[in-house]
Parts: sequence; structure tokens; C-alpha cells
Amino acid sequence: MVDLNRSQKQIQKAANDFAKGEFDKDQALAMENANEFPDAIWKKAADLGFIGVHFPEAYSGGGMGILDACLISEAFCRKDSSIGTALALSASGAECLVRFGDAATQAAFLPPIAEGRLRCGYGFFESGCRSDLSGVQTVAVKNENQWIINGSKSHVLNGGDDSVYLILCRTDPDAPPEKGLSLFVVESDREGIAVREAGRKLGANMVATADLTFTDVIIPAANLLGKEGRGLAQAEAFFEEAGILIAAQCVGTAAGAFDRALAYVKEREQFNRKLAVFEITRQKIAEMAMKVTQARLMTYEAARRCDAGQGLENFGTMARITAARAAVAVADEAIQLFGGYGYMKESEVERFYRDAKVADLTLGGTIHLKNKIAAGVIGKLK
Repeated sequence: MVDLNRSQKQIQKAANDFAKGEFDKDQALAMENANEFPDAIWKKAADLGFIGVHFPEAYSGGGMGILDACLISEAFCRKDSSIGTALALSASGAECLVRFGDAATQAAFLPPIAEGRLRCGYGFFESGCRSDLSGVQTVAVKNENQWIINGSKSHVLNGGDDSVYLILCRTDPDAPPEKGLSLFVVESDREGIAVREAGRKLGANMVATADLTFTDVIIPAANLLGKEGRGLAQAEAFFEEAGILIAAQCVGTAAGAFDRALAYVKEREQFNRKLAVFEITRQKIAEMAMKVTQARLMTYEAARRCDAGQGLENFGTMARITAARAAVAVADEAIQLFGGYGYMKESEVERFYRDAKVADLTLGGTIHLKNKIAAGVIGKLK
């Protein structure tokens, strides 16, 4: 296992204690059914410094690393996959602000995100380019000291009021994608933004997902994130880092489903014998334990490399795929071990499974991600 230092162990314990004290099973079920964001829990988590723990201290963050953020997400999702996912994704995309924003941009947006006053989402995908960002059609045209945005984005997390978006736009129609795209910060209350809620999803229903349409949306020139023409590179760097955080959510979801299945087979009897004594049950439990451990090791190692400033070389993407697969497989097996009850919402494991399936689709489909890994491994062909 990855050795955690004293500070990381304290963070892990604090996150576990918070989740045990604040996450309620019945409340979670009600909020999930109502597609309701856990606003009160989010604000409490922010007050305790769990949101934006990896933001700079100067901007209300904890000044810690990605591994610390992973420990928190894992603990939250292990206790409840839906609430944990909502809290973890409340700052989705903020890594772009941390990595590419100047001091003024960070000062404007990071404190309200970390303090639980503003949610964040990224708008990279469009109906015509769900994975290949080179096909982005949303445009931003510069007009003196401002930019004017027109176009649409699909599946934007936290789409709605009290949010800030990271929007990928084409700024040079004649340049190749690696030079013609730029990334912008766009506040949700800008005039000209139309929001169409995506409605109920398979899982992660506490997180609002929306399609956004931009019609002559005007933003100041200062809302350009980093340098013009660097948007594609910024998005790819974000995906690699965000993949580690998604992996941590999946590790927690897998571990939570495993915890419930293990407790069930140790208590449930069949033919006057505990389910845990049957060979087929023991084989399933062993496989589940291995999948959780493999996913956790890869995720922690990816986070460690990121914090150390080492090149990830798609390791974050590998961790994301491995952990998502583990979460889906372990939650599915948990349902089977529960039997018919596993398909009931009261069992929790069916919700863990649905949340795992949605996590597996976050940041693009697996085919696209594996192609990305393959490109890095194969390199340029002669």
C-alpha cells in the first residue's frame, strides 16, 4: 500500500468522521430521488476545508496536494456514492483555474468555490464532438477589450445558477486545433446564456447536468485563461489531473459497495449457514477485494506522481479507467450477492452501481481514453 504521512492520515480520518456524522442514508435516498444537490452538507464541508483542499492557501484552499483531495473524495464516496460525488464535483474544472489562472483570476474565483459559495463546471464537449475536442465549434471573437462567445456545450456539470464555467472555444478558425482553441472563464449570470437541464440520469443525480447555449455572450478580455491558442493543451492537461480525482471517487464507490456486500454475506444465512462460508461467495469476495486494492494503488500512485511534479504519461488516465471499471464490477457483484434485495433502492448498492456507471463516462468514453493511452505508448510511426 502507499504510505501516507501523518497529515494525510489525519485528513483521511477527518473526512471519514465528517461523512459518518453528516451523511444520512434516508436523506441521501430522498435527495437522489429529487435530483437535489446536498447544499447544506456542501457548505459544512467547505467550512471545514474539504472543498478545494488542493487550492493555494492564499485563495481559501488548504495548500495541499492531489493525493489529499483523493483521500477526501474516497472517504466521502465510500460512505455514500451520491453525496460524495456531488461534493467532489462541486469544484469540477477548478483545477484549470489553479493550473492556468493568473493571480487576479484565482483571487476572483477560487475563494468562493473553496468556501462553498460557488460551484464550477467545465464546458468542453459539444453534440458533434463528445470526445474529439478538435471538432469544437463554439467560437469566441475578440472585440477590443472583450470576447464575444457564440455556440453550445453539452453535458456541463453544475450547469445552472451560482456557477462558473470553463468554456473551450475556437478563437482562430484557420489554425489547427492545437493552436486554434482557447479556454475562457464564464460566469453563469452573463447575459445570453441559455440553460437546458438534461433531466434525470442513470446516476449522479445530485449533480446538475445541463446543455448551455451562448448567444453573443460578452466577457472581459481578462477572462481568457492562460494564453490564447493553448486551450487544447490545457484541456488535455486538465483531463489527466481530473482523471485522478474521478478515480478516487470510483475507489470510494467500489469500497463502499464492497463494505456493504461483505457485511451482508457475514450476516445473511442460507441453509442454516452464513453466506460467507460458501466457496462461491468467498471467491467473489476475494475478486472484489483485489479490484478495490488494485484501483486504490493505481490512484494513489498517480496522485503521488502528480504532486511530485513527475510526468504522468497517461498514468492518470490509466488510473481513471482502472478505478471506474473496478467500481462498476464491484458494485455489480455486490448486487448479485444481495440477491433480489440488491435491486431495491433501500439496499444502497444499486445506487452505488448507477453512480459508478456514470463515473465511468465522465471525462469522455473509455474508447477515446484508451486511444489516448495507445497513442502515447505507440508513439509516432515511421
